[in-house]
Formats: sequence, structure tokens, C-alpha cells
Amino acid sequence: MNKSRSCVSKAALIAAGLAMLAQAAVPCTLAVISGRAAANGRPLMWKNRDTSDPNNKLVFFKGPKHDFAAVVISEDTAPTEVWGGQNAAGFAIMNSQADDLGDAAKKLDGAGNGAFMKLALGECATIEDFEALLVREKGKWDLATNFGVIDAEGGACFFETRRDSFVKFDARDPRVAPFGTIVRTNFAFTSPDDMLGGGFDRFERIGHLVEAARPQGRIDARFILREAARDLIHEKLHSNPLARPLPDDPAAPLYAHTNDTINRNTSVSVLVFEGAPSRAQAHLSTMWVILGQPVAGVAVPVFPASGKVPAVTTGPMTAPLNDAARAIVAYLYPDKRGRMVQYLNVTRLRTYGGEGVLPKLFRIEDRAMERTAAVRADWAAKKPSAAEMADFQESVAAEAYESLTKEFADIVGACTKGSV
Repeated sequence: MNKSRSCVSKAALIAAGLAMLAQAAVPCTLAVISGRAAANGRPLMWKNRDTSDPNNKLVFFKGPKHDFAAVVISEDTAPTEVWGGQNAAGFAIMNSQADDLGDAAKKLDGAGNGAFMKLALGECATIEDFEALLVREKGKWDLATNFGVIDAEGGACFFETRRDSFVKFDARDPRVAPFGTIVRTNFAFTSPDDMLGGGFDRFERIGHLVEAARPQGRIDARFILREAARDLIHEKLHSNPLARPLPDDPAAPLYAHTNDTINRNTSVSVLVFEGAPSRAQAHLSTMWVILGQPVAGVAVPVFPASGKVPAVTTGPMTAPLNDAARAIVAYLYPDKRGRMVQYLNVTRLRTYGGEGVLPKLFRIEDRAMERTAAVRADWAAKKPSAAEMADFQESVAAEAYESLTKEFADIVGACTKGSV
């Protein structure tokens, strides 16, 4: 699948800088949306994953009860942990680290979060199953996290979870979520210490984005991928680098500091889960995946009921889609000195190829979404075979990858030539 990682190593200095400079090990931005707040009436869930390791890929697992697709760290050749995924029964799970739910005195820091999610994906079909799993495993795992879950029965919840306890937040309960939406970053409302945790600025920003879109009926996968996941506005500074005038002097480009934005310099993947309309149509559950920083990658659909993941989303080492996105990241973050790896070259983002990076990515994604919407309508009327679903997602992902390498040929061409 991959000929070598030598091309990606051109961005190794950036990766090393991110590893040293990340303020938290795994800061993430999440949202759970109930069907009453989603545009299509079905639950929706989103995670921007932030971590110091830029290499992510998809793996398909055979679970004890349910098979599932999930994001893993590429270097993990026999993954025992996953960082978000969805199974063939329509159950999906994600998380964000919540250090304020840990216990430093007992050396509990959430080290079991990823392994617990893998367990849940293999065992659970519903949120009720997941809650029973939490009860059964109470006290056995090092957990310090916000688990987000949806299922094919319309469930949409967060569980603020620590080793010995958890608290459920149901997005369908008007007493908990009056408007059907719940967002989280890297702190918990049930923490005994409100001075711990992190991501407070991102929490405010995503709350504002979701609440602005909800009354307009715009909360869907496209909104999340295009507006929320790639958001570059600093909440406290009210800075919008996409609206500021660009400098006339090309030698003095506009930069944006992306350590506190939703699209962060340490963002490495995006997951958007679309719930199924019912258990009987669990095969319609869809996982949209961006491998790489949101402003540098494209989303492709994955159907866990297909029994596979697309070839360009996985590989024996790294995934071609992730490799291409990393090459674009290296172009957008050209200054590798110290903390300068946290600064995005906005001039490059907005002017590459004449129209900028984002319009190119949106055009590729629009094609994928149009094809997916059409086929899901057919699949709702007549259930396809697993092979049909696998062939379709393979075709969409391959087309997206080919388009990406063509649109950014001078950036990613050398790195991706011959990789698939």
C-alpha cells in the first residue's frame, strides 16, 4: 500500500515540534447532536482529534459481538486502543481526555480510555449496552474521559467517566440539553476541581457555532466538516484569519496562531458519525473521516456494515490519505523554528493555486457527499450486500485521493507517487 515513509519524513521536524509543544497529550473537540437538533432528524456526533502523533489510519476489527471500523495510531501494528469508531450495529463511540477526572495521587490519568473504547465497539449495540458495560467494569479501568456515544435507536449521550463512577448526559433529555446539543472539550462538569482540565476557549467557540447553526436547521455532516472542524477563529481574540486583508508584500505573509482554535496545529483527524434511522437500517450508519489536519485533508465515507475500510485510509504503515494531508500541513506550516510550528501561513492557505486550499478540498468533498447521498437513498429502499457497500466506499475514497493528489500535485505528488 505504502512504498515508504521517506516522503512524509520531510515533515518530521514539524511532528517533533508538535510533540514537544502540545499543551495536553490528547486535547479534542466534540459534539453530540440529538435527532431533534440535526437537520435529517438522526443523531450526529463529531470529534476533532488532537494529539502529538500525526499518523492516523483506519483499521477494521472483528469484535466478539460486532465488527467495527476505528481510528488508530499508525505505528501501532497490533492496536489495543482506538480513538473513535463505529460498529456494524450502528453504535459509535468517541472521547476526549479529561484530566480533571483523573487522580494524580493514585496515578490515574485515563491510560485505559482507548482500550475501553475498543472493548465497547466490539460488545455494544446500544447506549443501554454501553451503560451496562460501564457498570460491569466499574473500578477496573484507568478512565478519565468524556465518552460520546450514539446508536441506531436514536440515542445520543455523553458519559463523564472516571475509574469508579460516571455521569450520563442525554442529548434527548430537555432538562439536560434544552436544544438537543451537547459539546465537550477537555474538562468535565462533574469534576471535583473546576480549575483543572482544558480546552475552555474551544468549548466556548464550538458552543457558539452550534447554537448559531441550530435554529437555521443547518446541523449536519456538511456543516461540521466545512464550518466547525476547520474553524480557525480564536474565541477570545475574535480573530478571523479568513476575513483579514492579506499583506501586499508576499515576503511578509499573514500567519494565524492555531494552538487555541478548533482546527489546531495538533489536529490529526476528524470523525463525523451519522446515525442510522433505526436498528433495522443500521447498515446506513456512516462514519465520515478526515485523516490529517482538517484544513489539509478531505473527508471520505466509511460504512462499518461493509466489513472493510477503503484502501487509502489504511495501510501496513501509514495511510495514503494521511500522508497527503501531512504534506499539505508541511506546506501550510513552513516555519519549523521552535514554537513557530504553531503558526499557519494564512496567505498560502488562501492563495494556493489561485483560489486557495479550502475551495479545492470542498470541491472534492462535495463530490463525495453527492455520491453518498444518492446511494444511501437507494440503500434505504433496498439493503445492499456488504460487498456492494465496500465497493462503493472504495470508489469514493479512491476518487477523493486521486483528486487530492491532482489538485495539490506540486505538494503531495512526490510523496504519493506509487503509494497505491
